This record gives sequence, C-alpha cells and structure tokens, in this order.
Amino acid sequence: MKLPVSDSRSYAAFFRFRELGEHVVVTSLEGEWVVLRRDEFSAFANGKVEPGSDLDVRLQARNLVREHFDVRRAAETMARRRRFVHGGPNLHLVVVTLRCNETCVYCHASRADLDAVHTDMTPEIADATVDMILRTTSPHVTIEFQGGEPLVAFPIVERIVERAVEKNRSAGKQLEFTMVSNLALMDEDKLRWLLGHRVQICTSIDGAKSLHDKQRVLPMASSWDTATKWIARINAAYAEAGLDPTLYHVEALLTTTRETLSRWREVVDTYVELGCRALFLRPVDPFGFAEKTRRVVEYPRAEYLAFYRHALDYIIEKNRAGVEILERYAAIFLTKILTGDDPNFLDIRSPGGAGIGQLAYNFDGKVFSSDEGRMLAAAGDPTFLLGDVRSSSYREIVGHPTIRAMAIASNLDGQPDCIDCTYVPYCGTQPEHNHKTLGTMMGRMRESSMCAVHKGIQDILFEKLATADNETLEILRRWTTIRPREHFLQP
Repeated sequence: MKLPVSDSRSYAAFFRFRELGEHVVVTSLEGEWVVLRRDEFSAFANGKVEPGSDLDVRLQARNLVREHFDVRRAAETMARRRRFVHGGPNLHLVVVTLRCNETCVYCHASRADLDAVHTDMTPEIADATVDMILRTTSPHVTIEFQGGEPLVAFPIVERIVERAVEKNRSAGKQLEFTMVSNLALMDEDKLRWLLGHRVQICTSIDGAKSLHDKQRVLPMASSWDTATKWIARINAAYAEAGLDPTLYHVEALLTTTRETLSRWREVVDTYVELGCRALFLRPVDPFGFAEKTRRVVEYPRAEYLAFYRHALDYIIEKNRAGVEILERYAAIFLTKILTGDDPNFLDIRSPGGAGIGQLAYNFDGKVFSSDEGRMLAAAGDPTFLLGDVRSSSYREIVGHPTIRAMAIASNLDGQPDCIDCTYVPYCGTQPEHNHKTLGTMMGRMRESSMCAVHKGIQDILFEKLATADNETLEILRRWTTIRPREHFLQP
C-alpha cells in the first residue's frame, strides 16, 4: 500500500504501518499500536477522521493524533522499554566443561569427548570467574551453568555456587543460579545438592521419544527415557517441598529441525504430557555443529513460520480446553506489545543483550560477549573475545571496543532496514548472528533469517490481536503475566 499524498500532518502523529490482509497495523514512535481496516487507515493517513468519532477516540487513546499527542507519556514509555540499557550484565553463562555424554545433530556447544578432561574449568579459573561476575554493576545476577554437560564437572558447579553465595554476602546482589543439563548423569545426591542450593534445572526435549532419541544420541541408552525420568523426579521433589507446581517445575527447550516441522501437534502434546508450562519453538541456529549438518537440520524460514502458526493455534486450542501452556516467543513479543514493558529477553531487544546484558565465561577463562560469540571462537573466529578472567579487569571487558560496536550495531533505531519497520518498538537483533550469516554485525535485515522469524511471528500475533475472540485474547494476555519465583533467589 502506498501512503496517500495528502496533508495528513495536521492530524496524524508519527507512525509506521504494515499491511496484514484486510487490516493495517499502525504503531507509534514509542510502540503504541492499533489495527485498522483499510478504509480506516486511509482516513487516518489522509487526515480525514471525523472529530469525536469512534476511530478518532481509538487513535487518541493510542497517542496517534498530533493535536493530542502526549509527549510525557511517550517519553515515559520509551524510557520504560529501554530501562535495561544502563544496568550492566545480569546473565552470566559459565561453561564449566566442554565434555558431554550426548551427541546432538545440531550441537552448538563445540562438545568434547568424556576423556577430554583438559576442557574442564580449573578451581582457580572458577574462583576468578565468580569474582569477575560479582563486579557487574547490575543489581540482579543470574549464573547459568552450561557445557558440554555441566554435570560432568559437578565439583566445579558446587565450587562456583558456594563461592558466589559467600562473596555475595558483601556484594549484595539479587543472586540466582540455573543449570542447563541433559540430565543423563543426574543422581539422587546431585539432585539433593542442587535442590538444597536452589539451583533451577532446565533440560532439552525435542518432541516425542522417536524424534528426541534420533536428534540427541546417548550411547547405550535412550536420552528420552533418562531426561523424562528426571523431569518427573525433580517436579515431584518440588511438590514434596511444598512449592506450587504451576510455578516450580523443570523447564525444557526445543530446537526445531527440519524433521520437527511436520510434527507440531506431537511436539505440543509431548510437552503437555510432561507437565511443561512453556514451549519455546526456537529455530535451529547457524552455530557449532549445526553448520556442518545444515543439509539435515536446516529449512527455509517460510516453512518454519508455517510450523509455528500451526503449533501456536494448537497451543491456544489446548489453553481453551483448560491446559496451561504458553509459547515463549509469543509471550516475549506480547509482553512488549500489550504491556508497554520489556521482559529483557536478551536476544530480542534493542540494543541487544550481548556484552551489555550478558557475558559468557569459557572453561579456560576466556570471556565472550555471549555463548554465540564463544561458539564462533571455537570455530576459529575470535571476533567476540573480550578478555580473560585472570588478566582483564571488569572495566576492560565491559568497555571493550567490540562491546561498543555491538551496542551500536544492535540499536534498531540506527538500522537502515529497521528504522521504518512497524515492529521496531518490539524487536531486536543479534550481532553475532548477523556476523555469522551476513558477514557484518550490522547485518542486512531484509536478508536475515532472524528478521524473517521475528517479523513473521509478529505478523501472526497481530493477526490474532485483530481477529481473535475474547477468550483467545484473554489467553494471549495471560501469557504476558510475569510470575516471580522467589524460591530460586539466594537468601
């Protein structure tokens, strides 16, 4: 649709627009929005809205009428959406080992065999890593254990948790721990320790057993049987401790491969049967081993978006039947769209979270902008290496020229392909992804697979907001509810 050439300046405040079938999505500078019929949009763009009409009232309510534009309201909304900018890194990813007992077709982590003990973090590096983490200016600190498989180096996990808790007595951060594990090496002693130290546990489930075992191979055993056994055990332990099961349960992550695309119903049913309350329909990333197996796991993003639409419709159908489960992408975008707030999901914000919202610490002490930056280094590209916990100061790391460049590159207000996009108030980009796939941190969004996914998902969500019945709209609003889980906070 071409914007009519007329003197609309006397009526419309600044706006961006995008056609969606018979509707047009209109957003303001600060992210207010309205979905209009085409005739309504024509009247709005031409400045021919009848004063006092229903359309005029709707547009004023969304701060889209120049004469009634509320500058203070717009400024406060924009400040609220960007309040994370000066916080400092709050998510700290710690790779305690590269060793792993599973082989995944899309592995992002540059895994090592179980006998590669030289890829375990040493106690000295673990101590220096904790000291570096607690120097962050952020009042909130989450330490996330990754690998490899962190249970392989469990004594290092224990050391980091205990040292961080002790050091935090003087640092005074709001501290919490989480661990991403395939659970195959879990036992009752480890579980008792993790629960006793309030470490949140997350795993990976790729769908039903046949798909999961095919994509996540555990020698001499079923990775599915092992993971689901411990999911049930951990959830039972939370219940035994008197914790609300709607809040306290094992979260699971999905990586969508080519084989997943036709199995959307099966994937959703599997997560519901396992008692999961959230499903994150993540597309496969171009990092690590996934680059070598792309002929097997990759797919056009248009096919992914068709999969996403089917799965989202089915998840909504499940909710209508009384099943409580949400889709994580939808929840992130809907929180931004419906509440005017930002949930601070680091990969979908502007500027992006790498470096200024998160840091990744390798087993050897090297510090990277993110786990994706670390994976690129493992493949021979050290662009996102920032320093070393043994020799670099905190200021040297967070003030690194690469971090400065990434903050500029991921500020969508400076992106030529983003500045006029209707969805720019809600979106975000990842410089490491752009660097890997497009050869530049700035990227070219019209060629970006990440942009295609983000824009496509928001198209689907705005279609829902424009046409859904009240029950569906209430389900979508419910997904924006942030439910604090204080049990995981360290006392």
